[in-house]
Amino acid sequence: MKFQHVTVSILFLFATLGAIGQQKLTEGRLVYNMSVETGSGEPKMADMLDGATTTVYIKGNLSKVELVSGLGKEATIHNASSGTGVILKDYSGQKLMYTLTAQDWKNRNEKYAGMVFENTGETKTIAGFNCKKAIAKLNNGTSFIVYYTTDVTVANKTYDPQFQTLPGLAVQYEMQSGSMKFKFTLASINFDAVNSSVVEVPKTGYRLMPYEAPKGK
Repeated sequence: MKFQHVTVSILFLFATLGAIGQQKLTEGRLVYNMSVETGSGEPKMADMLDGATTTVYIKGNLSKVELVSGLGKEATIHNASSGTGVILKDYSGQKLMYTLTAQDWKNRNEKYAGMVFENTGETKTIAGFNCKKAIAKLNNGTSFIVYYTTDVTVANKTYDPQFQTLPGLAVQYEMQSGSMKFKFTLASINFDAVNSSVVEVPKTGYRLMPYEAPKGK
């Protein structure tokens, strides 16, 4: 009986140490650097996108994902409580805003529903994090590689629908679009408070546009 008690105590100790070592991001900022590999037919587009940054702002149930490149700026704001979202586009001096209802948001990200992550058993150190390699498989038959760490978890898992069921934080992942391959790598993580104005929907400065679902859905 004493041996059993000691065993339980040791297991509890390891579980506690694991919890202490894991950080939870309830508010803060993630910055990813983007690199592009392309075919010979799209070198100019690749040059404009290569070196772009994606910044993720988390503040409770609100999140904002902002992509800044040589082409301009695009951001998505999402409210996890209401399920609604807003897309902001700032290209060539034009600032446009698209408002998404909860159903619009769901339809827009429907391709990620039922997505599964299969661990490969491979590990790699990226940006100082011990990462596990997984293959993300979508229902439409496509897949992509993601390296993630369990040392950090994000409280608001809805900030990026493609990683909503990922058991950790995406540190590096690849996406394919035509002949272009995009690689995103975590550059920094900040746990400081985010100003409310950063994740608020702008009231002025943008032209309101009707939202239309992407073609091919």
